[in-house]
Amino acid sequence: MDRTERFYKIEMLIRSRGCVSFAELKAALEVSPATLKRDLQYLRERMDAPIEYDASENGYRFGEQWRGQRHELPGVWFSEKELHALLTMHQLMASLDDNGLLNRHLQPMLDKLLGMLGGDGQQAQEMTRRIKLISTARRRVASEHFETVGSAVVKRQRLRIRYRKRGQGGGAVSEREVSPQRLVHYRNTWYLDAWCHGSQGLRRFALDAMEQAEPVEGAALHSLPLPQLEEELDQGYGIFAGGDPQWATLVFSESAAPWVASEEWHPSQRSEFLPDGRWRLEIPFVDATELLMDLLRHAGQVEVVSPPALKEAYAQRLRGAVATLDSASAEGAVAKT
Repeated sequence: MDRTERFYKIEMLIRSRGCVSFAELKAALEVSPATLKRDLQYLRERMDAPIEYDASENGYRFGEQWRGQRHELPGVWFSEKELHALLTMHQLMASLDDNGLLNRHLQPMLDKLLGMLGGDGQQAQEMTRRIKLISTARRRVASEHFETVGSAVVKRQRLRIRYRKRGQGGGAVSEREVSPQRLVHYRNTWYLDAWCHGSQGLRRFALDAMEQAEPVEGAALHSLPLPQLEEELDQGYGIFAGGDPQWATLVFSESAAPWVASEEWHPSQRSEFLPDGRWRLEIPFVDATELLMDLLRHAGQVEVVSPPALKEAYAQRLRGAVATLDSASAEGAVAKT
């Protein structure tokens, strides 16, 4: 019988019998006196169970204020391994939280988890310090916008935002009224998927491009089912959303195949190893921008088979990279003469 089971059994015995002696509890639980004492102490000090010792009855009962009432232990219990897993998850969440917003709300839960570990709490804190999440090219999000947007998603509340569209010259700024559908964290950046009431369609907004965000009081939210969101926004490769997807066919070299084959490029991808050891991958994409960036990481190890437009765009990127290198080499040679 593990500790959680013992806690519930102690509670059940006291509730059913009214007063239970130490010897009866020890016999029912089949534990040593020291273990039973620790269990009773934990229940009273950490779980706020109103268990008192009644000297006149030589047993344990609920406190007078609880007699005749129903007292329940918390409904959620975790083993030590599960608590460690939750602490690890907390540390990972904190690593995504530049401004401390999530941590501020999660800290009370962390304190309770450490309390449930009792004497092992210090060891658990040391464990969290040995977990590090390294992120690159992270975009900073103004804290007030993240909290406002996150609250609107949870409360199902319409928002009015001022948004700077990415582009040359700093991008155009527009004001929009949107119905938030979900928050997306992708490659170290937060996005809001929302119904835009101005354009009458689903759009994806980067939170770091929001210059202002405020709730719209009293306005009805336009809510969409999640399957529709996935159908419209998640069909293509990467973060680019909307439009009809095309399929890209890629073939990776024999040396790169074992490593790339273990990666998921898209939930709907199709792949197979070829007889010569190469790996063929087929993935849907709507906009080639992000796909081309990822293909360049494998330059020299991947062949773009189709479609022709993607193949040509990839070739142009490679030729451009070579031209830049040749130009830099030529300038260096001239400088040495």
